Amino acid sequence: MILKFILIFVFIIFLCLIAYVIFVTYVPFSESYRSGTLTKFKRRGFLIKTWEGQIRQGAEGIGIFSFSVKNDQQEVIEKMQNYQDQYVRITYTEYYGTLRWRGNTKYFVTHIEQEELPYYLRAE
Repeated sequence: MILKFILIFVFIIFLCLIAYVIFVTYVPFSESYRSGTLTKFKRRGFLIKTWEGQIRQGAEGIGIFSFSVKNDQQEVIEKMQNYQDQYVRITYTEYYGTLRWRGNTKYFVTHIEQEELPYYLRAE
């Protein structure tokens, strides 16, 4: 009787863990965009490689936004490599959390486009 209770309890815990992983991985929290200078984009990781990047925001560049790109987003990855040190606008999806094999942040870029530099960042 006690063994049956323990097995049922472990099975319920296992199902809850699977539900959590699915929820964190596939349920988006929000979709938005940001603009800034693409300052870093690299593939990193020891066993599982993920694409990670940063954009610098604001007139003095004090705002840093870190993001990830899924490995199956080849078009976005190629554009990121071409737009290094350019002013860009990224569209991203925010998830509730992250799993390390998907990326280091909970922000995943889905689209990138080059933008004109704002007037307050242009050299006089």
